[in-house]
Amino acid sequence: MADPYSTLGVARTANEAEIKSAYRKLAKELHPDKNKDNPKASEKFSDVTKAYDLLSDKTKRAQFDRGEIDGEGNPAMPFGYGGGGGGFRGDPRGGAQGGFGGFGNEGADFGDIFEGLFSGRGGGGGPFGGFGGRGNAPPAKGANVAYRLSVSFVDAATQAMQRITLADGKTIDLKLPAGVETGTQMRLAGKGQAGPGGHGDGIVTIAVKDHPFYEREGDNIRLDLPITLNEAVKGAKIKVPTVDGPVMLSVPAGSTSGKVMRLKGKGFSQKAGGRGDQLVRLMVDLPPDDHELAKLVEAWTDARAVRADLGV
Repeated sequence: MADPYSTLGVARTANEAEIKSAYRKLAKELHPDKNKDNPKASEKFSDVTKAYDLLSDKTKRAQFDRGEIDGEGNPAMPFGYGGGGGGFRGDPRGGAQGGFGGFGNEGADFGDIFEGLFSGRGGGGGPFGGFGGRGNAPPAKGANVAYRLSVSFVDAATQAMQRITLADGKTIDLKLPAGVETGTQMRLAGKGQAGPGGHGDGIVTIAVKDHPFYEREGDNIRLDLPITLNEAVKGAKIKVPTVDGPVMLSVPAGSTSGKVMRLKGKGFSQKAGGRGDQLVRLMVDLPPDDHELAKLVEAWTDARAVRADLGV
């Protein structure tokens, strides 16, 4: 894979939000479901996912920026990075001695160096064991495979188990992580393509569907709940839907539209543990053209200045 910054089309100074935004845009354009007749799009989608996977990991991104790993996340050659190639780099003042420019005029102890090369220290296992195996990068793993999993709002809130079909036709069950939202990624170790160094991983990107009447607000869930005039005036115990199933709610007498009531622990799972709440906003629903209701309030007037706080 090429430079991950180039793959995502972002600058090396891009922040996390810029990287995430670029990934989402490209993933949407290149997703295999939208490009079934274009195999190259699937290839690019995989590259984009791998680039995001590397750059969204602070440790890996720092290692790549320092030249310690390549765009695939594999270790780079130990002497090549950071200096434009070559083995030992020469003294910038040009003061190399004995043909070993990398030691400059510092008077290096060649005895220690050669002892390290040939003594077997560092676990090389052969005549050049002193390198400790660092000169040979481990075999590359197979490519990661990108998956997209569409999850219902209720399942996301309750962390319901999800079944996903892998590229090899096998199915596995996944438990959604706490605080899951659209864009959340799950790593399936060893579920990618085969390679000399083993299988790559499966990268599952979650998309949470919208709900007809629930609305997410952080870890809380908002719901506008219609109530009748009778229930608002007299108070009542009414059934309210939640992502865990209906519960009973006590509406106080004299409740008005806009009053918010809280159902604790009925929201989304939280990364720190526990659940958010469900915030229920009462909405008094009056029947249209109800002559009996009009007759009821005909002889009654509310003289309060209910809009005084608005300056009118």
